[in-house]
Amino acid sequence: MLPEAVAAMVEEMTHVGNASSLHSSGRRARRVVEEARERLGVAFGASPSEVVFTAGGTESDNLAVKGLFWARRSADQRRRTIVATPIEHHAVLDPLEWLVAHEGAEVVWAPVDPAGRVDLDGLSELLDACGAAVALVTVMWANNEVGTVQPIAEIAELVHRHGIPLHTDAIQAVGHLPVDFAASGADCLSVSGHKLGGPVSSGALLARRGLDLVPGLHGGGQERGIRSGTLDVAALRAFATAAALSVESQPAEGKRVAALRDDLVRAVWQAVPDAVLNGAVPADLADPGPTSAGTGSRAERLPGNAHFTFPGCEGDSLLYLLDARGVECSTGSACQAGVPQPSHVLLAMGVPESTARGALRFTLGHTSTAADVAALAEAIGPVVERARGAGLSSEPTASFKG
Repeated sequence: MLPEAVAAMVEEMTHVGNASSLHSSGRRARRVVEEARERLGVAFGASPSEVVFTAGGTESDNLAVKGLFWARRSADQRRRTIVATPIEHHAVLDPLEWLVAHEGAEVVWAPVDPAGRVDLDGLSELLDACGAAVALVTVMWANNEVGTVQPIAEIAELVHRHGIPLHTDAIQAVGHLPVDFAASGADCLSVSGHKLGGPVSSGALLARRGLDLVPGLHGGGQERGIRSGTLDVAALRAFATAAALSVESQPAEGKRVAALRDDLVRAVWQAVPDAVLNGAVPADLADPGPTSAGTGSRAERLPGNAHFTFPGCEGDSLLYLLDARGVECSTGSACQAGVPQPSHVLLAMGVPESTARGALRFTLGHTSTAADVAALAEAIGPVVERARGAGLSSEPTASFKG
């Protein structure tokens, strides 16, 4: 969390008052909530009335995907198709899976290129083919694993030509890229507080005025009746504080973090020449040749994201070896029932399963420094060498059943 957000939250937690109550403390709490709503509207390019508070990004995605589907299907029973990309976060993928299993929905996948960028021609063909059956389209603004940024305004224009609403999961993008809800053309947009320096369990769904959403929670009728539940005033004040500061500092901070990211990428390539950078290639990097899966793409990339695959290595082994040296990163893979699985994002981008198992994601943020990059640069070569050796020594020589 940003220090200013921590201070705002701690100070607010000394007050009492339910923002839905009519007494003095309740009215004071309501003022704090509405001021937070106004600050978020300014930060995100939305009207305050379009800001619906939630308990985080996962709830925002669920509310958008399920709420739009139910509303659109209720208006026209033919609308049972959802168009999505196969590289979405599980906060979108799992609700889609649930709707297929329980609500008779059908999901059609929009193609992506080797950098993880949506194929606009392919999306157009899908929308033409599905016609009036489409309830909604959902495309994440920036990918949480490989960092590729989508052309949301172009996608919105294409989707709206077919009379279909667009949801975008912008949880990775807000505070790290210029995000303007009104200019984007999206009909609803998901945000999470903890991704931009606010507290965990704070978030919002930006929903354009007049958009019909069926609520997933029922109770007190808070948030325009779309999201019932007592509002966490302290968290919302901290969320708004963090959003305002992160958006204000984004142009300069984005350049600083992107420069660190480029230094990190060069350091990895110098230590491990055959490491493959997945996703879009940052414009400031020299032509990496065969060591980048996204070469030739005109897509943008999140400033703080560097995602690699290391041939001959298991991502989990690399993670633990780096962790022992004080470097914390992620494999970017989903664990299903305790069994590590290769990244669905990389597989959708055409990366072979054996290669996808050697993935690591390095993420930089407002606390990151050149010393952090130097620490990784010193550790990555020996760690990869050890992981490759361990992989070779663990090759099975016989098979048996326990």
